[in-house]
Amino acid sequence: MSVFPPPVQRFQFRRVVVFAAAVVIVFPGASVAQGGNQRRSVRIASARASDQYVSNKHEDHPRPDFQRQIQQKAQTDSIYRARSRGVMDFQKISYKSVDGMTIPAYLFQPLNKRGAKGHAAMVWVHGGVHGDWGTIYFPFVKEAIERGYVIIAPEYRGSTGYGAEHYLAIDYGGKEVDDVASAVDFLKTLSHVDQDRIGVMGWSHGGFITAHLLFREQHPFKGGAAIVPVTNLVFRLGFKGPRYAWNFSTQRGILGMPHEKREEYIKRSPLYHVDNLKVPILVHAATNDEDVDFEENQQLVDALRSRKPDLAETRVYVDPHPWGGSVGHAFSRRVDPQTLERVDSPAQIDSWDRTWAFFEWILRPYEGRSKPVTYIVR
Repeated sequence: MSVFPPPVQRFQFRRVVVFAAAVVIVFPGASVAQGGNQRRSVRIASARASDQYVSNKHEDHPRPDFQRQIQQKAQTDSIYRARSRGVMDFQKISYKSVDGMTIPAYLFQPLNKRGAKGHAAMVWVHGGVHGDWGTIYFPFVKEAIERGYVIIAPEYRGSTGYGAEHYLAIDYGGKEVDDVASAVDFLKTLSHVDQDRIGVMGWSHGGFITAHLLFREQHPFKGGAAIVPVTNLVFRLGFKGPRYAWNFSTQRGILGMPHEKREEYIKRSPLYHVDNLKVPILVHAATNDEDVDFEENQQLVDALRSRKPDLAETRVYVDPHPWGGSVGHAFSRRVDPQTLERVDSPAQIDSWDRTWAFFEWILRPYEGRSKPVTYIVR
């Protein structure tokens, strides 16, 4: 029986302050000598209890400065417009997800488009629990366009820069996956995109969504790449701790921790759906990743190698050159924030070379299928 008093809580970002010096909880215990039950008291440190507390109420989900995010998004869009001029066709578009929610997206296309079914396309998925499509992707998008791809990058629900409603609609591993899948419906409106040559690629949280899409029973993708992907929320929340877990337990579609919502977290974790894979997947991981720790990534790599060896191409980079606060997490997204040029390392070069080769193999972006193909038999 708990004698913990009704807590007095003050919410400041993700921290709860409990104003009790100490708490005593009484547990039943077995008395071997007397053959009966006895009660023993355990003194609970209130500071530790405060640190370990995780809310399961949506109203406690962290709320940032939404106006500042909107301003930052406007700046990002301005940079893309300026840098894309004369290089590629850039548009900011929107489309409807399956439940009718409006999803903003970035659309990048070659300036000179081929005819009907002339281009392969990819859906690129940004990362971050609450993240957005940033300027760091610019040099890689430019390379994709030069190779003949059409790229669409959705700002799925929970992304930053679109106000409170869009931000608080976050549904990690849930409806956000439908948001990204629905980008293909927009691509269907582009006659120069070949619907039989569509791939998907994401980083971190975006790699998580990519894996989810490829592990579905039905999807429109020929294959995809998941780079340093989140893989297992059951493991991840325990490994990262309560402050990180707060971002998940307060989402409307979850409202609880893995021990409270086991089926929900398993459903939302790609690791448990590997057996559904039917198309090629590329996965890259880094041993010095301090965001999606290798202990998590290794689970997916091992599962793919053992159960889907004919469909999975996996590579583990051992302590690649770091970039940013998460060390190896951004090893293949090393971009100068001012010039927006690649800051290459051996691992970044190798990762992108393998990624381009993978997609050329499955999507054949160099083929302009609007023209008949002539085969020469010798």
